[in-house]
Amino acid sequence: MSQTTFGYLTDANASLFTDLYELRMLQAYVNQDHNPTATFSLFVRDLPPNRGYMLAAGLEQAIHYIETLSFGERTLEYLAEEGFDESFLSHLSEFEFTGEVRALPEGTPVFANEPLLEVTAPIAQAQVLETALINQIGYQSLIATKASRMRDVVDRKGDGQQLIDFGSRRAHGTDAGMKAARAAYIGGFDGTSNVAAGEAFGIPISGTMAHSWVQSFDRERDSFETFVDEYGDESVLLIDTYDTVRGAEHAKEVADETGTSIRGVRLDSGDLAALSKDVDEVLPDVDQFISSGIDEYKIDDFFDRGGIGAGFGPGTALVTSTDAPKVEGVYKLVAVERDGEMRPTMKLSTGKVTYPGAKSVRRTEADGEYTGDVIGLRDEDLPGEEQLVTVIDDGERVIDLPDLEECKARARTHRRKLSESIRRLEDPEPYDVRISDDLQAETEALQQELEARISE
Repeated sequence: MSQTTFGYLTDANASLFTDLYELRMLQAYVNQDHNPTATFSLFVRDLPPNRGYMLAAGLEQAIHYIETLSFGERTLEYLAEEGFDESFLSHLSEFEFTGEVRALPEGTPVFANEPLLEVTAPIAQAQVLETALINQIGYQSLIATKASRMRDVVDRKGDGQQLIDFGSRRAHGTDAGMKAARAAYIGGFDGTSNVAAGEAFGIPISGTMAHSWVQSFDRERDSFETFVDEYGDESVLLIDTYDTVRGAEHAKEVADETGTSIRGVRLDSGDLAALSKDVDEVLPDVDQFISSGIDEYKIDDFFDRGGIGAGFGPGTALVTSTDAPKVEGVYKLVAVERDGEMRPTMKLSTGKVTYPGAKSVRRTEADGEYTGDVIGLRDEDLPGEEQLVTVIDDGERVIDLPDLEECKARARTHRRKLSESIRRLEDPEPYDVRISDDLQAETEALQQELEARISE
C-alpha cells in the first residue's frame, strides 16, 4: 500500500516551488551561455479595492528562501525524470545565490508601482526566485494590510481591545494559515489561536472553548462548572450555544458559587453589539470576547452601536481578506547587462507597461505625517528618506532581521503617519506618489526606442 503525503514544503524540496517555465528558461540561460546580470522588481500595479495603502510583509521568508535555495538529490532526481538534461542538472547541484537584494522592511507602507523588493543577480539566479517571492511577499502583505485596517479601527474608536487571529481553519492551506498569523501580528494583532504559528514565530497563543464542549454535557451549566474546575480564573466561557443571555446567567452562577473570577466570556453569534450590552448587564466586570464573521467593517459598526467588548477574534475575513481577496504582485525585469553595462528595459504590453531601471523610493513628511513619495532611478538625487534597504549583498545577508515586535511597532508608527483620509475603510483618498522627472524621461525615451526597434 502506498504511503500518504501531506505535501510539506521543506528546504529539501523548496527549490521546486517554482513554475516550470522558470526552470525551462534557467536551463536555456545556462546551456546557451546567456547569463547577464539583471535586475527584477517586485511590485503591484494597483492596490486592492478600498485600500489606500498596503503594508509590506513576508521579507523574512523571502530571505530564508534565497539563503537556503539549493538543488539536492531529491530535486535533481525528479527534474531528471521530467527531462532536464544532465549538464544542466550538474549546474543546479552547485546553485548558489551571489547577487543583491534591496527591499522594504516589513511593516512599511507601500503604494502602486513602488518596489517591495528588487533583485540584482545573474539572470539565471534572479529568474528562478519569481514564484516563491511573489507568493510569500504578496500574500503576507495582503493579510498584514487587512489586519492593519482592523487595528486602525480599534485605535480610533475603541479602547485598546485585543485582536486575535482565529482564521487558520478557513485559510487556503496550512502554509496560508501559518503565514496569515504572522502577517496579522505585524499588522497589529495581539495573538493567534494557531499553536504551530505560535511555536514557529513566537506569537502569543490564545483560545477559549468550542460549542462541542458545551453540547457534550447534559446541561450548559455543568459544562461551565467542569471547565472552571479545570482552568479556574483563566476560564473563558462560550455562552451562546443555546441562548446568549441565559448563558451569561449560567456563567455568573458558576462564578459566584465557585468563587472564581472567570477571565471572560465569548459571543459567537447573533446581533453582537446588542447582545454584548445585554451580557454586560449580567456580567459587568467580565471581559467579553467577540467573534463570528468579524472584520474591520463589523468592528467599526460594533463601536458605532455602542457594543461592549475587550477583544475580537477575526477568522475567515482575515485570512482570505474577503472584501479584497487578491493582490496582483508582479516580478518584472527592469534592467539587464548588455555590452558590459546595465541597460534599462521595460514592457510595452497594453495595460502592463513597466517603469525601467533599478529604483529609489523616497518618502517625505511634515508635522509627523507623510506628505508623499517619489519613485525615481536608484542613484537619482531626490528629496525624502530612502525606503529600500539592502538586505543581501554579494550573496550574503548584511542585516540582522528585526523580530516581529519590531516589525509590528514599525507598522504602527508608519500607519499613524498616514492621514486618516488615506486610511479610511471606504473610498480612501489616493496617497501622493509621483514619478521623478529623470525616471519619466528615461521611460519615454526607452519607449520610443523600443517602438522604433519593433517597426524595423
